Amino acid sequence: MKIGSYAKAITSGVAAGTAALVQAMADSFIVPGEWVTVALAVLGALGITYVVPNAAQSDQVRAYR
Repeated sequence: MKIGSYAKAITSGVAAGTAALVQAMADSFIVPGEWVTVALAVLGALGITYVVPNAAQSDQVRAYR
């Protein structure tokens, strides 16, 4: 189990959900359609970020570790 894959997916989901929620609260009232937008933003970010692999580390980065 790679914790890095889960951590980056959770972080991106929280960021996308927060951004969508802030936009939805612009008028201080959230309608059901806006909740759907927030949920889709979170689920989309979770799914896409989890599927995309991390970039391979370069030799320079490995030398510092």
